[in-house]
Amino acid sequence: MISIAYAAGTGTAPAGSPLGGLIPMILIFAVFYFLLIRPQQKKAKEHQAFLQSLKKGEAVVTSGGLHGVIKGLTDKVVTLEIAENVRVKLSRANVLSPASALKKNDNCKSGA
Repeated sequence: MISIAYAAGTGTAPAGSPLGGLIPMILIFAVFYFLLIRPQQKKAKEHQAFLQSLKKGEAVVTSGGLHGVIKGLTDKVVTLEIAENVRVKLSRANVLSPASALKKNDNCKSGA
């Protein structure tokens, strides 16, 4: 028969491999690295390369949503012409992407 002390248990978990508890943590880190961290680093490198390749006359979009043409560049500042004779200076890091279709008269035309 089973003794009462054995049936009640001692309250300790069975001794297993100490590596057994570490494997799930390693797998979770690997998933986070390949699904979150690595793609974000790749995108940041591409954006840095884009910022370094900016030239005068390029049409771009800023992170604030302004569309314009680059009229001046320094190491940290971009002068952007957003309308005829309207220029703004902004940080080079705020240039988001090239404008694929920058039209001269892209205003909404009302029928009235």
